[in-house]
Amino acid sequence: MDAPFSQASRGHDLAAMAREPVDLLVIGAGSTGAGIARDAAMRGIRTALIDKGDFGSGTSSRSSRLIHGGLRYLELYDWRLVFEASRERRVLLRIAPHLVWPRSFLFPVYHGGRISRWKLAAGLWLYDALALFRNVKPHRMLGKRALLRSEPGLRERGLTGGARYFDAQCDDARLALANARSARAYGALVANYTGLDHFELADGQVRGGRVTDVIGGGSFNIRARVVVNATGPWSDAIRALAGEPPVLRRTKGTHIVVPRERLGNQEALTLTSPIDGRVMFVVPWGDLSYIGTTDTDWDRDPENVAADANDVVYLLRSANAYFPHARLQPEDVLSAWAGLRPLLRPADPRLPSAVSREHRIEISRTGLISVLGGKLTTYRSMAEETVNIVLDRLNRADGRPRRVPCRTHREPLPGGEVADLEVVVQDAERDGISHELAERLARSYGSEAPAILRLARSDAHLAAPIVPGYPAIRAELVHAIRREMAITLADLLVRRTHLFYEVTGHAAAEAATVVDLAAAELGWDGIRKASELAAYLDEVRRGASFRTELREKLGKTPTVI
Repeated sequence: MDAPFSQASRGHDLAAMAREPVDLLVIGAGSTGAGIARDAAMRGIRTALIDKGDFGSGTSSRSSRLIHGGLRYLELYDWRLVFEASRERRVLLRIAPHLVWPRSFLFPVYHGGRISRWKLAAGLWLYDALALFRNVKPHRMLGKRALLRSEPGLRERGLTGGARYFDAQCDDARLALANARSARAYGALVANYTGLDHFELADGQVRGGRVTDVIGGGSFNIRARVVVNATGPWSDAIRALAGEPPVLRRTKGTHIVVPRERLGNQEALTLTSPIDGRVMFVVPWGDLSYIGTTDTDWDRDPENVAADANDVVYLLRSANAYFPHARLQPEDVLSAWAGLRPLLRPADPRLPSAVSREHRIEISRTGLISVLGGKLTTYRSMAEETVNIVLDRLNRADGRPRRVPCRTHREPLPGGEVADLEVVVQDAERDGISHELAERLARSYGSEAPAILRLARSDAHLAAPIVPGYPAIRAELVHAIRREMAITLADLLVRRTHLFYEVTGHAAAEAATVVDLAAAELGWDGIRKASELAAYLDEVRRGASFRTELREKLGKTPTVI
């Protein structure tokens, strides 16, 4: 497994999957599926990991980008989930400090609001206690004046005080990618853009599946002793191939991105929407802030999920209620994303936000193992539990040891082999890199940031920015192709660099230049270049479709205040 994680390694691994049986086939390479593959490979299980799209291209790159204990779950008396999530937050801060970092949150309280000061104080004390008082820092209750000093843009009328508490923020897309890369480094066979057509059965038991290479074409069988379905919102569709009934209640969560200066927030904020009382967040992301999330049932095709006009209006109105001077309007929205939560269907109908984020692992009558529900924060512990079940099944099949210890809580993820990211930043600045770019490289690549800088030094063309005035350089694109298995233009601009969300126009103006660079690296001909560019521009159109809806809904000059 010495070949870099790339198009070449993908071809190698697809050939190996077709040629030799594996112990475990994992379908779905989001955080949970990639985490399962990593854990299994580390425990000596011969593993194959596939996804019909890119790593984390579903829910795992469309989250609230938070690794948190779940303060709002205390209202559901979900103590076990909060305890587990708090433990996993500590683990991820340790093994991936470049992708998961501490974040302070302010929680303002208003007269007549759903959550009173005493209830907030009691909840935060319990929150710290369930973290065994090993949170990033202990919470602190704040008076009205102290809160306004921290966030002067907040609405003063009715404000009675609040609190500051601590959780963590993450780069969700790159976290899924890091787990997939680590899985291969430990021996797993890994390929994105490889879709399952149907299962192969022997004696009524799932023993692999027929898959298709979405990029290169061609289909083949993967033979496996055990198969795990870790496809999140697509779990019911995969279960249906094994004759199993649906069990999910999918809900849509939408976020919008605005220039941070429009709100002026210095920290992250936890708020309750004045529209429906739902807990929501306003979170800094460099010079931007993202606002989310919505929670509405979704019974349509998961492939078509997108932010709509109602989502955007809800989020803008909610934010404006707390930041009245911002007067955010639709034209302030730089971008938006929407993802689906694969929640377990409740026995009794309730509000979507009241449905538990607990997970469940089910084994069907055909032996298919499905990981259902759960949340990003607990993906690693869900993976550990799943691999324990896989080991038990392999033990019964061939007598191999079932008590092989899990090591994923100790071993750093790629780029996480660094004690202090500030050292990475300082080293880059000594090489003449701007502070903005140095911070970006350290946060995205951790201990691998020097590899990006070496590429930039080797070719002045690669040291140039991808988008003028934005701290992201072309060397990152080459690194993504050679070391991060970027296969398409969207891989590069949406999930590897996030330029789709972070620059005006979704980097559509620069897409043609990026296509030329990718073509030189990946050997694309003119037809493939045109196809990739058209596919990306179509994604840009779909990502901005809410703007057309807003104009139709609110008139030529949409106003939401």
